[in-house]
Amino acid sequence: MTEARKDAPRRYIVDGAGQRVLVGLTSSETVEFETLDRPLASLEGSSVLQDQRRLGQISVDERWSELYLKHERAWSAWMAESRARSHPLCVLN
Repeated sequence: MTEARKDAPRRYIVDGAGQRVLVGLTSSETVEFETLDRPLASLEGSSVLQDQRRLGQISVDERWSELYLKHERAWSAWMAESRARSHPLCVLN
């Protein structure tokens, strides 16, 4: 993957099953994202990459982007909700 992705923020929570996951992703999607986020050379033996090649699925970059976008959208919504709870609007008369 590219160097720019190392700057991508990661925001973890503990899900209902007590597992550490990225906001908006399941535990299996979090593992997949973390695997895909490693440098490409380290993915060569990965079952995720092998499965994608075998099945002719989307590229590693496309899947990484798909998972990151899902996480980013959920994170943005979570932050907006958190801000709304922390700073309720004052009604002026």
